Amino acid sequence: MDIDAFSAAHGDKWSRLTFLAHKRRLTGSEADELLRLYQTVSAHLSLIRSVAPETALSSSLSAALAQARTRFTGARSNFMEDLARFFVIALPAAFYRLRWLTVWCGVFFVLVSGAYALWIGTSPEALRAAFGSDDRVRQYIEDDFIDYYSENPAASFAGAVWTNNAWISAQAVAFGITGFWVPMILFLNAQGVGAAAGVFASAGKLDVFFSYILPHGLMELTAVFIACAAGLKIFWSMVRPGPRTRMQAVADEGRSLITVALGLVLVLLISGVVEAFVTPSPLPVWMKIAIGALVLAAYWTYTLVLGGRSFRSGATGDLDSHDAGYRGIAV
Repeated sequence: MDIDAFSAAHGDKWSRLTFLAHKRRLTGSEADELLRLYQTVSAHLSLIRSVAPETALSSSLSAALAQARTRFTGARSNFMEDLARFFVIALPAAFYRLRWLTVWCGVFFVLVSGAYALWIGTSPEALRAAFGSDDRVRQYIEDDFIDYYSENPAASFAGAVWTNNAWISAQAVAFGITGFWVPMILFLNAQGVGAAAGVFASAGKLDVFFSYILPHGLMELTAVFIACAAGLKIFWSMVRPGPRTRMQAVADEGRSLITVALGLVLVLLISGVVEAFVTPSPLPVWMKIAIGALVLAAYWTYTLVLGGRSFRSGATGDLDSHDAGYRGIAV
């Protein structure tokens, strides 16, 4: 077979297939034409490959056919549309579903950290057991705690904080199914924050502690509560799957709430930037806390407004049926 003559005879059809396959919107007649051309050009490609399998022509026809097949199967090719759907529908809906559990995780954290702060702040024995000598306590209050936020360049510090917190949050979501991992994370973090607050309270400098912890901590700790809430949600789906099988319930919640882990990467990036650039800055304390409060308010507005609207429309944060695949075994 003469490839050049074959190309000259059918080149118009191939060009038309490529044009229709890449056209953004098709009319009914154009969709029918695309299907006919797909069948015709598939036969042409099979014939060409029987003669010359490795040619530029066969590669270009394969690419055109793949694009046409994408139109038939309904696979999305618009990345920006998928990105917008994730941030406008899927992520806020997933956050919204966790709103009350997030609050309860926060309540647990505050109670535990408050108990530790009260214990260490009012008991010299507990203070010495936790931090050692008076000189060690003084060094922690006057140097170590404050220098932590400024001893490294802001950009590298923000990156380190971001990756560390994102890793903790990912663990809370991924290992939440164990049932013990989330309470352990919450307790250990509450213990650390409460102990630090107790040291400053013992010296009458609790205001200094809050001036450094609140600007970034409002959003950073909320992000940890969200991740813990997601992990608990997955665990509870195994305990009480409802009408679904346990495996199906865990799979559904796991897909929905891994969305949360991905979204928290951005949330923690923002809180990391605040921690690195705002917390140690010379801005007035009220302004630094106001910035942290605005970031937190933006999160809850995003969750309650966009998330509530998406949730009421049926979104859960789960993948759609095309991407999720089979949710059960067909019989």
